Amino acid sequence: MIRRCTTAGLAALSGLVAAALPAMAQPAAPKIDAADTGFMIIATGLVLMMTLPGLALFYAGMVRRKTVLATMAQSAAALAIISLVWVAIGYSLAFTGEGAILGGFSRIFLAGMAFDGVSALAPTIPEALFMLYQMTFAVITCALIGGGVADRMRFSAFIIFMVIWLFLVYLPSAHMVWGGGYLAKLGVLDFAGGTVVHINAGVAGLVAALMLGNRHNYGRENFAPYDLSMAVVGTGLLWFGWFGFNGGSALGAGSRAVYAVTATHLAACAGACVWAGIEWYQRSKPSVLGIISGAIAGLGTVTPASGYILPWHGIVIGTIAGGVCYWACIWLKQKLAYDDSLDVFGVHGIGGVLGTFLAGIFATGALSVSADAPEGLKGLIDGNAMQVAIQLTGIAITTLWCVAGTWLALKLTGLMTPLRASRDEEVEGLDLALHGERLH
Repeated sequence: MIRRCTTAGLAALSGLVAAALPAMAQPAAPKIDAADTGFMIIATGLVLMMTLPGLALFYAGMVRRKTVLATMAQSAAALAIISLVWVAIGYSLAFTGEGAILGGFSRIFLAGMAFDGVSALAPTIPEALFMLYQMTFAVITCALIGGGVADRMRFSAFIIFMVIWLFLVYLPSAHMVWGGGYLAKLGVLDFAGGTVVHINAGVAGLVAALMLGNRHNYGRENFAPYDLSMAVVGTGLLWFGWFGFNGGSALGAGSRAVYAVTATHLAACAGACVWAGIEWYQRSKPSVLGIISGAIAGLGTVTPASGYILPWHGIVIGTIAGGVCYWACIWLKQKLAYDDSLDVFGVHGIGGVLGTFLAGIFATGALSVSADAPEGLKGLIDGNAMQVAIQLTGIAITTLWCVAGTWLALKLTGLMTPLRASRDEEVEGLDLALHGERLH
């Protein structure tokens, strides 16, 4: 009797196990995580704040009084216009499809985006939130370019240019690096935008500055900043917002986000100290402009590596950034005599190149989710020298693509409207000449 009961019980248990096996074999469906979603909503707001008011104040405080409002208008226009274009088609081209350079059209006007659906790139948050977060990166990248042409580019030209540039440069770059395109398959590491944001913005700012030419009386007239206190406040907002920029790029509330934020903050501190220290040594006085410039240099340079490195790596990267970006903004700019109004190339372009390269050196498997880190998350210090070559390839492709795309975008814009304000408008000031307003 006992044997028959035991046999029957084993048979029943075997049946239950057999019935459960097909279900166990199925991968768990992606599930929205409340903590990750809340974290990413905050990160999205922080990055949005970086453009307006952060970048608007930072840039406006460093131009002349008669161009303050015109400079702020560029940031405001980028926020409004690029957001709409992103929802209409930008997100779809950057983050859907399997093309090597551009994505597909499945999400035009967000078609097919389910209320509780997720993206394969961010499986624990709603896809709509992922779309919004990535939108803030496109917005600030376009706004950053305005610093290279401040004081002289017409507002109408800037609007047309940044829309064309978004399609020719930003969307292909975002797809190639973050959307599963060519550079992603190559293994390029860019955690939060060394290539997509900083190299692109810096190189585009330089190309635009060269094509528009120097400002009237550049080098002969006093171009001192209008109000550095505005720039300091803007720096604080950018610094704070960068926690969402780099920390949010982990796409979830976890240890990687914490490590990214820690490295980011330390890099900014080191960059500020080094830039100010060099000034103090060379000029006997550390300037406020130097302190905030060094902080932004550290922030921009650590961005591509931030989620792959340890905190002390952030200090090293910020230290290098403070020195190299100082050299680019002071010595290189004077040597080549180009008028990059607010040093977009010297800080963001050089910082993006430097940071993307250093990601290939300092990326460490110690931050991997498993004991055996994928080879692509290891840099030179972990014995993967090939990653340095991959990073250099990514830098070269991004730079060349941006140079060609920016040149073409400016040429196309020039066919529709004059790129540059007239000499009389520059002398009068773009606030009054282009916007009919001025500071009192």
